[in-house]
Amino acid sequence: MFSGGCLFLAAAFIAYQSIIEIRTPHHSPAWFTLPVLIAVIVVKELLSRRVFAVANTLDSNALKGDAWHHRSDAVTSGAAAIGITIALIGGKGWEMADDWGALAACSVIVTNAFRIVRASVYDATDRAVSSQLRESICTAAANQPRVRRIEKCLIRKSGTGLFVELHVEVDPSLTIRDGHRIGHQVKAALISGNSRIQDVIVHLEPADSGRG
Repeated sequence: MFSGGCLFLAAAFIAYQSIIEIRTPHHSPAWFTLPVLIAVIVVKELLSRRVFAVANTLDSNALKGDAWHHRSDAVTSGAAAIGITIALIGGKGWEMADDWGALAACSVIVTNAFRIVRASVYDATDRAVSSQLRESICTAAANQPRVRRIEKCLIRKSGTGLFVELHVEVDPSLTIRDGHRIGHQVKAALISGNSRIQDVIVHLEPADSGRG
């Protein structure tokens, strides 16, 4: 949420400065700013991709916010580079092209800010995990010995951590001791198989003999 707010403020500031520059006559930008901007674009885009990769692995919206920060910097620098190039090539009368480029980049920054804020709101309301992750956890639990079927599989996010609640069907003729052992076995298997899982609650249910 904080990262999104910072991007909104940055977009507003850039837009304000760009409008002032557009309305104020000024000289063409210096040519040597282009190599600097190109270097910034390359570095920021590489950082963005690297942070996105880590964020997707951890499913962390905080890291995704940082990645969007880097990408917004790259987009802004790219727009400025295009504007400066037009201003230098166009000569007199095109001095404000870089300011128009920066103004156009604000729309991209605002879009990124909206994505970050929306993702933060989802996390604050215990957003559900992806269907692929849910399926992998349910399958891991169902593959444990003496587990007949997974009746329910509820997964809740808390930061980068996961809290799992399972309804596991087992042979109804099992003793309480055996059922207790199976529950612990399922819990241990899930936690050892996924470092993000913080806790697992297992409810044992008698399997319907009609399903075999």
